[in-house]
Order: sequence, then structure tokens, then C-alpha cells
Amino acid sequence: MLAAFRHADANLKVQLDDGRVLTLPRAATHLLHHLLTEMAQGNAVTIIPVHAELTTQEAADHLNVSRPYLVKLLNDGKIPFRMVGTHRRVKFSDLEAFRKQAEETRGAAMDELAAQSQELGMGY
Repeated sequence: MLAAFRHADANLKVQLDDGRVLTLPRAATHLLHHLLTEMAQGNAVTIIPVHAELTTQEAADHLNVSRPYLVKLLNDGKIPFRMVGTHRRVKFSDLEAFRKQAEETRGAAMDELAAQSQELGMGY
């Protein structure tokens, strides 16, 4: 039922237990649709504020890499971080910027490999 509101011009309204009706913003409707779709597919869902700071383990988990590899990325200056005592903290927004840039780099490399295979007539 929620999917019908995703592309419609109508606003989603929710009736609270006390009888009041709450009209949800369109962004909240899209978010609910996306969350429920992921959950229905058996995927875990985590909501992280953009301004959140993550521990190195949380950041590594988000990138699906080991913590030592993430620490190397931090120490090499590839992802900004700050120290809180003896602990590193990574802004989620910086982590996402790194992830998107890495994704673009991988995509460009795949495009280049595909172009080379076409030029060499490798059949894929």
C-alpha cells in the first residue's frame, strides 16, 4: 500500500493512537518505502545521521573492510578523521564521500577494461 504513495502526488497520512492525523512529508514517505522494502527482502537497515561520527570499527563495517585497512586509509590521509583522546573518529559524511569516490574510480576502471576487451576482440 505504501508503494502507491511513492510516486503519487497524494500525501501519506498516519492516524495516531489518540485519533489525530499526521501528514508525512514526501521525503518521509520515500524513506519509509525504502526501509520497508529493504526489511522485506531480509536486509538489515541502519539509519545514521549525516553529521554522525563513527568509531573506526563502525566506519570499517560501513565500508565492508577490515578495521586495520580502514586505519591505514585514515593514516594515509585518504579519509579525514579527528582524534578524541587516543581514539579516531570519522565523520559519516567524509566516509560517504570516500565511498562514492572509490565507487566512481572502480566504475571508470571497469569501463576502461571493457573498452580494452572490445578493442582486443576478447568477446566480452
